[in-house]
Amino acid sequence: MSPFLVPLCLFSLVQHASGLEEGYSGIAGVKTSYKVLQEGEGSDVVEKGDTVTVHATGIVRQTDKKFWSTKDAGQKPFTYTAGGGVITGWDKGAMGMRIKEIRSLHIPADEGYGKSGFPAWGIPPNGELNFEIEVLSIKGKGGKSKAQDL
Repeated sequence: MSPFLVPLCLFSLVQHASGLEEGYSGIAGVKTSYKVLQEGEGSDVVEKGDTVTVHATGIVRQTDKKFWSTKDAGQKPFTYTAGGGVITGWDKGAMGMRIKEIRSLHIPADEGYGKSGFPAWGIPPNGELNFEIEVLSIKGKGGKSKAQDL
């Protein structure tokens, strides 16, 4: 038996048992998972208290329908405060991102819009979400630009 076969099998079992889809990583303390689609640039990362500007697209997992995108006509990038300015899954899933990094987030209902959903946007009760987030700029807690539009 190959010495690599046992670790590979164990990795597959752990990934399956954790419920993560292939290529997705877990986040300590939450059920949201993420996959890096494009690596970021620089050393500055999203941290609690930062003002972060992103492009974002949200899709309801159950219906595969887009409910919001900053890239749609008439929309503009979205700015929020990391550490509580958005739903839990997005907030935790974006921590540690760098400028120009793009992540796909899988957000369970209880870390999204929960039991009530967000009917005005087409998000049903207990709706799970997929978000694609691209960091455009990060400003530190004092408003000082960490990095912007590299």
